[in-house]
Amino acid sequence: MKNLQLLVIDPQNDFCDPKGTLFVSGADADMDRLASMVKRLRGKLTDVHVTLDCHRIVDISHPIWWKDSAGNRPPPFTIITPQDVRAGRWTTALPSAYQRSLAYLDALAASGRYPACIWPEHCLIGEWGNNVWPALAEELHAWERERFALADFVTKGSNPWTEHFSAVQAEVPDPEDPSTQINAGLVQTLEEADLVLLAGEALSHCLANTVRDIVTRFANPNYVKKLVLLEDASSPVPGFEHLATDFVDEMVARGIQRARTTDFLS
Repeated sequence: MKNLQLLVIDPQNDFCDPKGTLFVSGADADMDRLASMVKRLRGKLTDVHVTLDCHRIVDISHPIWWKDSAGNRPPPFTIITPQDVRAGRWTTALPSAYQRSLAYLDALAASGRYPACIWPEHCLIGEWGNNVWPALAEELHAWERERFALADFVTKGSNPWTEHFSAVQAEVPDPEDPSTQINAGLVQTLEEADLVLLAGEALSHCLANTVRDIVTRFANPNYVKKLVLLEDASSPVPGFEHLATDFVDEMVARGIQRARTTDFLS
């Protein structure tokens, strides 16, 4: 196999550490297993891509953005719909942000992928929660040293006006911000691979949307058969397990492969 690539979605402390603000149950073990696989396959991995959620405190998906009629912020995991805003149940903390925020909610609802969910502040730029899970970071750096290569770190999420689950594009791209628009370079690089190993957090959200967007933009629909989901290196956000199940069923039907970190090329 000449070109074996690894795509890891958001392997960050806030998702992977039990002390993280948005801990995904099982993610710590996921990333430890993935680190062991990277160590085992260090000489065989051609390229490594790592996406990083990079948020600001002031973000349309954080509590600070919204308030009710009494001035209360929405608690994490609150769903805010366009109907809620038009009915006055929620409004923007900054009045000047109202129209654009409502337009965002309308566009998000029209996409049919996810409703607007308020998340705990997570993966804040410059803080511990933004860092890569230490065991995996250590093995990624070891790969870089051995191969004299550069891991491709793909940042997303720093535009406060849109959620950015997928590493390929934001949920509602901002026409004035190229970082929210289609990452054609990443898709093209993955197209050139013989196989692409997929891992990361969370299986219900960022990994699912990234893979869906990659498959949609592949020049050849048969390229989906190059993708290998590492089943023991990704977990869903608690409470959203059904989304992960739907994603896996959808991708298996389209031809994606599945493997475990301990078995792949063992």
